[in-house]
Amino acid sequence: MRILVVGGTGLIGAHVAAVLRERGHEVTSTARAKGPGVDHALDLGPAPVDELRPLLAGHDGVVFAARTEEQRPLRKPIHPVLRRDMVEPVVRLFTAARAEGLTRGVVMGSYYTYFHRKHPEWDLPARHTYVRCRLEQADEARAAAGPGLPVAVLELPFVFGRAGDRLPNWAGPLDRWARSRSPLLAPPGGTAATSARAVGEAAADALEQASGADIAVADENIAWRDLMTRIAAATGRPRRAGRLPAAALGATLRLADVSQSLARKESGLNLRHLGALLTADLYVDPPTGRPLDDVIRETFA
Repeated sequence: MRILVVGGTGLIGAHVAAVLRERGHEVTSTARAKGPGVDHALDLGPAPVDELRPLLAGHDGVVFAARTEEQRPLRKPIHPVLRRDMVEPVVRLFTAARAEGLTRGVVMGSYYTYFHRKHPEWDLPARHTYVRCRLEQADEARAAAGPGLPVAVLELPFVFGRAGDRLPNWAGPLDRWARSRSPLLAPPGGTAATSARAVGEAAADALEQASGADIAVADENIAWRDLMTRIAAATGRPRRAGRLPAAALGATLRLADVSQSLARKESGLNLRHLGALLTADLYVDPPTGRPLDDVIRETFA
């Protein structure tokens, strides 16, 4: 197959492109700026459908792997901004893909949509604009694509790995914290986690099968304390993470929310409700069981 990877030089996109090439597929890569491994420089945000159609022509499938930053504080109201960044470009992309006769697609999403299905009582779309926009992204991308272009949504948890000097966007702060002399604390609860390589394999599988499913990708379910302990060991400063009480985390986040509100700002994940989310067991059932020790060491080496 011939596949267009949007965001092909990012951590996820680079691994998707690598796996596809290993399997014998032809890959066209786009990124916002021209550079090594970039076939076309493209800022998808403002690109109209008529500009995207020639780029998609002759391809069998397309992968949307551009990165979204959910915790960047923005001026209120945040929903129109997140829609502009996350939803509208994907709708134009799949409108153009449908017009050019593509037959398969993949969107890199978030595991919060998985938890919305699993725990509707958490009311995640109402509490967190980021989750609301992820759901809108999936629904509207599929509507734009139509029945002849199935779109799989990979619901991604914490993703470990690197592609050259490209790392997960959250890795830097955790790396600095784990290497510092500050106490290493973690709340109750935990998260699912996976590797960038596993995401690439899941994307390639979905494209080869022309899947239109929601696919939760996870290798391990890890308690936060265990995760921070493993990260500290990977940085070369091993120590056991202590326990941060849920009440202390909640109070800290509420104070941060007050500060944001005074500045008339908000984040995609609402700080007032983030404590309850982070202290839950954000586990995917079932994970593959593939151990992540090597890729955690690779990420924080």
